[in-house]
Amino acid sequence: MSTKDEFVQKMHARLDEWNAEIDALSEKADQAAHKAEADARTEYNKQIETLRSKRDQARSKLHEVESASESAWQDLKAGVELAWESVSEAMRSATARFK
Repeated sequence: MSTKDEFVQKMHARLDEWNAEIDALSEKADQAAHKAEADARTEYNKQIETLRSKRDQARSKLHEVESASESAWQDLKAGVELAWESVSEAMRSATARFK
């Protein structure tokens, strides 16, 4: 079982990875949008906005863990992990669509 600090550090590293992935997808969307129709551009932007929203929700959950007491953080951990899985799935889906 990981400690609170280890868990928080791991989640912050994952947030950094997601930020980089979202930036890369945004760049791909911009490049594709120059060639694509307006509908495709709208879809790319919608997917990226969804990713950002899910990432922000996960970040909010992480902040709850960070501010929780040492005894209470374990209760919040499951919620953070569910939010994390939601973002991971959305990221996999968006990455597949952008290929």
